[in-house]
Amino acid sequence: MVIEKDDRLILVTNDDGLYAAGLKTLLEVMEEFGKVVLVSTTESMSGMSQALTVKTPLRVKLLEETDRHRIYACNGTPTDIVKLSVNQLLERKPDFVVSGINHGSNSSVSVLYSGTMAAAIEGCLYGITSVGFSLNNFSPAADFSACSKYIRIVMKIIIKEALPQGVCLNVNIPKLPESEIKGIRVCRQSKGNWKEEFEKRKDPMGKTYYWLTGIYNNHEPDAEDTDEWALEHNYVSLVPVSVDMTAHWYINELKSKTVNV
Repeated sequence: MVIEKDDRLILVTNDDGLYAAGLKTLLEVMEEFGKVVLVSTTESMSGMSQALTVKTPLRVKLLEETDRHRIYACNGTPTDIVKLSVNQLLERKPDFVVSGINHGSNSSVSVLYSGTMAAAIEGCLYGITSVGFSLNNFSPAADFSACSKYIRIVMKIIIKEALPQGVCLNVNIPKLPESEIKGIRVCRQSKGNWKEEFEKRKDPMGKTYYWLTGIYNNHEPDAEDTDEWALEHNYVSLVPVSVDMTAHWYINELKSKTVNV
């Protein structure tokens, strides 16, 4: 059954902080689809994945309330925010959890590290239709104007038909003007890894510290059914993500290896 706009409750969050341009764009689009409660991290939580705050208290401040939205700031992680919102801040379980728009792609294995996708995955664990949006542009001054069209398309899809239990969506948008984006490709997560490098530096006091950098290695650059290929060829990538991390294909083989152990 399709929920009417006036009855929809949408939880919006992110990992780039309250004043991120991507969050502002997402809020504006989500207000077209229902009542929005926005709960943002007070600072950047990029790379926090599914981290929880367990050593310090969580604090929340209501910043704004109108007939279209409520906006809160929270000192926790994106996963904290979804848990806290569902359990304390919202009058009922939301119909959708929408996270982003992230500054930078969360394609391929980046989904494992992403705070943006952690919020979507957490919503999925609560049985809520959830999606994470990212723009393949890491600049703080990134232009998010091309994202709105594709956010609307994805929202119309998941409003019409809810996602299966245990599945959320990872949407990545190329760094292009809207006129140059070819459309949406439903695809799979590319196989690859980040080659980490730590730059050794000195602070003003002469003490050594290390700064993480990295280069992404695509293990299958010619595979045309992946999110990396889609982004490289000017498509929005749409990947269904499962919270079940079991390697089902390997179960029987592993059983055969343990028979005589």
